[in-house]
Amino acid sequence: MKLDKCLTSDSINQNLLNIQYAVRGPIVQRALQIERELEKGVKKPFDRVIRANIGDSHALGIKPITFIRQVLALAACPQLAKTTDFPEDVRQRVREILEDCPLGSVGAYSPPAGLRVIRSRIAQYLQKRDGVPASPDDIYLGSGASDVIKAVLNMFVKEVDGKPPAVMLPIPQYPMFSSMLTELGMRRTDYYLDEEHDWALSVEELERCWREASVDTHVRVLVVINPGNPTGQVLTRRNIEQIIKFAYDHNIFLMPDEVYQENVVCKPFLSFKKVMHEMGAPYSSMELASFMSCSKGWAAESGLRSGFVELVRLEPKVAAAFSTARGVMQCPSVLGQCIMDCVVKPPSPGEPSYEQFAKELRDIHQVLAEGTELAYNTFNSIPGYSCNPIDGSMYAYPRIEIPVRAQAAAAELGMAPDEFYCLRLLEETGVCVVAGTGFDQLPGTFHFRTTIVHPREELQHMMDSIRRFHMDFLKTYP
Repeated sequence: MKLDKCLTSDSINQNLLNIQYAVRGPIVQRALQIERELEKGVKKPFDRVIRANIGDSHALGIKPITFIRQVLALAACPQLAKTTDFPEDVRQRVREILEDCPLGSVGAYSPPAGLRVIRSRIAQYLQKRDGVPASPDDIYLGSGASDVIKAVLNMFVKEVDGKPPAVMLPIPQYPMFSSMLTELGMRRTDYYLDEEHDWALSVEELERCWREASVDTHVRVLVVINPGNPTGQVLTRRNIEQIIKFAYDHNIFLMPDEVYQENVVCKPFLSFKKVMHEMGAPYSSMELASFMSCSKGWAAESGLRSGFVELVRLEPKVAAAFSTARGVMQCPSVLGQCIMDCVVKPPSPGEPSYEQFAKELRDIHQVLAEGTELAYNTFNSIPGYSCNPIDGSMYAYPRIEIPVRAQAAAAELGMAPDEFYCLRLLEETGVCVVAGTGFDQLPGTFHFRTTIVHPREELQHMMDSIRRFHMDFLKTYP
């Protein structure tokens, strides 16, 4: 007798069935199939797939920072100190970290919020960055920023005044946010960034979004991504002040995602916490959750999962509840915490590791600057393409004009026009990017997101391939 499945598509948490994440979606799955086909000798008009769909810097060719890897190696295996010639500042850093670990082992649980020594150094980093006091008690380390972002969002699930909670998301958005809201069963309400003004955030648009959402939801959170993902803009001080005032006027909790702050190319980065403080009362008393990650920036240690949230000015009972909930998760990876320690306190001038670290840092910044310039210039030189200036992050997000005939061809296949375009790009050039549909976009506009931190030769090849493909595409669909 055949038994029924215990878990079916009808009995599973229905929210999970509705999650979509284009960064690892169907086009990427097709790219994986093509890679296997190439391995088997299947003939293609290209010899390799270029993965430009996800911000995984090491997979794209960025070299790991030596200081970080030496600290990780010695922390994981202290016996190496007897046989390997590590610089003294590496040895000292590991001693300080292991002294805070139970029995001196990174294999033991840390406190749920993270090792005290590392949270203290994060607080020092934030205070130096912002000129504002910071406390290790307000800092919670996580397995990447996504871990603590979801934990913070989980605090807002409850209905208020009989209305379901809603979270304001920027469009274009990083789809992790919409996926998390779907999983948590929360509503999202979208505000559009202004592409015609370098992806600025308009207060009038925020007001429209809040007003329409407030009819049947209680808007509780405003998510801001700065520097932008996928758009790459860095908000001005004036824009940040306007956003803070909007959130204060409507009693909305601010969640700035600031994970790309170390990827800024040409503009000063200002944190929301710094601007709030400098605006003075009453804004300097607002609650705030801001996020940073070691997956981005110059560390780019995506696979080792490390990030943190600074949660300030919470009601004591709320802070205690959040702390307890984090305790259920035991702790984030202690090796990941070691990476964060290296990021917030890198080698200083005069220390043994400094010269090599400074050179590696310059090399990474050069790759980012060159990639930004090449992508911006190339996209703005292709007929039917336009791309706003890229201030930060590690992506370009060009806008493309897709001919009506191509849009009709896409509709026949049940695809969005930009998904159709990106799939054809993959099949004909091997370049794998993410269609703007995956990030949401203003109706009637089409985009894609591509990474831009590939080695110079590969990035040039990718840009040339996109240009040739687009010109052929226009001939196919005049």
